[in-house]
Parts: sequence; structure tokens; C-alpha cells
Amino acid sequence: MEEHRDDIGSRMGMWIFIFTELLLFGGLFLVYAIYRNKYSADFHTAAHELNAFLGALNTVILLVSSATAAMSITAIQKGNKKLALWLVGITIFMAFLFLVNKYFEWGHKIHLGIYPGSELLLKMEQGELLFFGLYYFMTGLHVFHIIVGMIILTVVMVKINSESINSHNFVLLENGALYWHLVDLIWIFLFPLLYLIT
Repeated sequence: MEEHRDDIGSRMGMWIFIFTELLLFGGLFLVYAIYRNKYSADFHTAAHELNAFLGALNTVILLVSSATAAMSITAIQKGNKKLALWLVGITIFMAFLFLVNKYFEWGHKIHLGIYPGSELLLKMEQGELLFFGLYYFMTGLHVFHIIVGMIILTVVMVKINSESINSHNFVLLENGALYWHLVDLIWIFLFPLLYLIT
């Protein structure tokens, strides 16, 4: 019974944490919407600098990784430790691919001189400056969440391997997958806001 209460507490704690994260990003989305309404022409111009193909590719990568994270829970529930390890490993690998794409995307922008504090950016219109400020801040914060997610899932893999996570005790895996779904959900909002609504 005590273990059952711990499970409920762990799940509740994760949902409360997710709620606070949604409030954080919700506030950023609200700021974005206000400035986009105020500087619509500048935001339109700045958005054309982003690579929609890379954004779409990263969306597909995260959707696949969310699916493998979910399937790992089913695998561990059925007692298939090897498959669960593979699925969590694939999730981490997809996260790594996301970071590689983001590295090249940011690298290209920096090469063009479009980065916070650059001379080129400071010469742009106020709305363009705000767009790129929000772009770097929101995508940077999202990348931070990706890295945290990779660390959590690596810990989960170690615990699956040692059988601390098993078919009778898999709350940590559930919470890790739930966190990863949050990361995916945030990107699903970031992608159209930054890359598609031009």
C-alpha cells in the first residue's frame, strides 16, 4: 500500500511540474503573440530567415521519439526489458539528432551574423530584433529541456538495465516519458509560431 501511495505521489508531482512548465511557455507564447500583433510586418520579414524544412524535420524527429518513449512503457509492462532498453535508446538518439539539426540551424544564423548582440541584428527594425530575441530564447530554453530529458532517459536506461525499473515498478519510466511528451508538445507549438506563421 505504501508503494502505491509513493507511485501516486510521484505521478502527481510530475503533473504539477508539467503544469508549471506549461505556464512558463504559455507566458512566452503570450508575449510572442502580443509582439507579433504589434510588429506584424517585421515578424513576417524575420520569419523568412528561418529554415522551415529543418523545423519540420525536427518536428518529425520529436514525434517519432515521443512514440518510442510511449512504446517503452508498454514493453516494460509486458516484461520485455530488452525492447524497453532499445526504445528508450532510440528516444535518446532521436533527441541527439534534434540537437544536431539545431546546431546547424543556429550555426547558419550565427554565420550570417544573426545572433543576440550582433551588429547586423542591432541594425534591424525593432520588431525583427524582438523576433530573433524570442526565437533564440524560446528555442534555447527548449534545447535545455531536451538535454535534461536526455539525462533523465539515460538514468531510466540504467535503472531498466539493473531491473530497478521492471514490470511491477515503472513509475520513473512513465514520468520520464511524460516529461519527454512535454518537450514534444512545446515544440509542436514553437514550430508553427516561429517557422510557419509568416
